[in-house]
Amino acid sequence: MSSDIFFRIEHSRTADEVVQQIEGLILEGVLRAGNRLPGERELARQFDVSRPILRAALKELETRELLTTRHGGGTYVADVIGQVFSKPIMRLIATHRKAIADYLEYRREIEGIAAQYAALRATGDDREMLSRIMERMEIAHQNQDDEEETAVDIEFHNTIGECAHNIILLHTLRSCYRLLADGVFLNRALIYGLPGARDEMLAQHKAIYAAVVGAKPDEAREAARAHITYIEQAMQEANRTDDWQRISRLRLQQRSGLDFPARNGKTSQAR
Repeated sequence: MSSDIFFRIEHSRTADEVVQQIEGLILEGVLRAGNRLPGERELARQFDVSRPILRAALKELETRELLTTRHGGGTYVADVIGQVFSKPIMRLIATHRKAIADYLEYRREIEGIAAQYAALRATGDDREMLSRIMERMEIAHQNQDDEEETAVDIEFHNTIGECAHNIILLHTLRSCYRLLADGVFLNRALIYGLPGARDEMLAQHKAIYAAVVGAKPDEAREAARAHITYIEQAMQEANRTDDWQRISRLRLQQRSGLDFPARNGKTSQAR
């Protein structure tokens, strides 16, 4: 993690001001779950506060469950992503098929809004970040690296949410992507198995990217919505194809070892 994201406390130098600054960085998505904070001495130097004040601030943030201290040392940002959905709700969602359709319907609209805002609000640094992610996505695509391509896909959508510069939108989307990353809804292996699906999804990500960096909000919104619609249709097709394969395999297993009439009137053993 970059060490220059914290800045000097200018006024009373109290623990509350340190707490407020770190909370703001978490809220804005600058600090992410799992990020390790600099050591106590370095952090006190950057904030320009005494170490007792810093310790009090970190203790308060731990009490608020925003920071956690791991065994072996080090202070980390707690896993606050995904908490929009409680664990019981996540379990319910994962086990009910209707939730899949509702999830994609929700994502289609909210990602459309996020892309629209991103096209309106993205800064030069935001566009640079998106460009780097697109480069990684294209490399993963060329290498047919499913794991990396999936990870970059989620990072791309997360970053679009960040570029929208709306805190509530950001954390709501991150909660959605947590479900996605945990494989609650999408079986990407099935979708990638469809002819042309990988190329089509890359083209869709490029379209979203081009509209956002080109500051075209209407195009960005429609590109994002079209992407989710494609995923919805691809999932239906992939699941149907997978069902066909499953039934065919069961038929083959059931009939294995039985004698079938051969074309020449003799019997033949199924293999």
